[in-house]
Amino acid sequence: MNILLKYFPELTEDQIEKFDKLQSLYTDWNAKINVISRKDLDALYERHVLHSLGIAKIQSFKAGSHVMDVGTGGGFPGIPLAILFPETQFYLCDVIAKKIKVVNAVVEALELTNVKAEQKRAGTFDTQFDFIISRAVTKMTDFVKWVRPNIKKKSDHEFKNGILYLKGGDLTEELASFTTIQQFELSNYFEEEFFETKKVVYLPMKYKG
Repeated sequence: MNILLKYFPELTEDQIEKFDKLQSLYTDWNAKINVISRKDLDALYERHVLHSLGIAKIQSFKAGSHVMDVGTGGGFPGIPLAILFPETQFYLCDVIAKKIKVVNAVVEALELTNVKAEQKRAGTFDTQFDFIISRAVTKMTDFVKWVRPNIKKKSDHEFKNGILYLKGGDLTEELASFTTIQQFELSNYFEEEFFETKKVVYLPMKYKG
């Protein structure tokens, strides 16, 4: 928890309490359904929670806005961001049922009323969102094809509506075809070694459909 307070010192008591519960919740569930590697579970707050919150260093979400987490896995980055932005609505989806089972259990235990999670594949529904978030589920070219129709037309944030994608490593080749993309190095915000190669990739999306 200290690492979160280091970078997000303005957390409320309720947020601190919710974040604090994550370790025991994921430890218990991971023993039943493996959604996080043991190595990463031991470093949950750095490698999963703080990593997820890296998106918040780039863009804060306004009250009443809608955000979709595609390929959420065990609930990252969606659940930490939902705790941080309690007045923003989050929709978490993944194709693997057992992962959504864990997500829903964590959401229920934390009493997160701003989260809905479903077993569903991206590109199979018509709902639209201000931002699509994810953590390296596939190449950006494929990801854009999946989620392009789900971007709202009207933008109300500092950044235009689009994709906020957590990625790592050298992305020069993968992102070469995107002329409007921006990369934000998380090492500029977090000093831990883990974040040296981690980035938030932002791609504004033109409305289609």
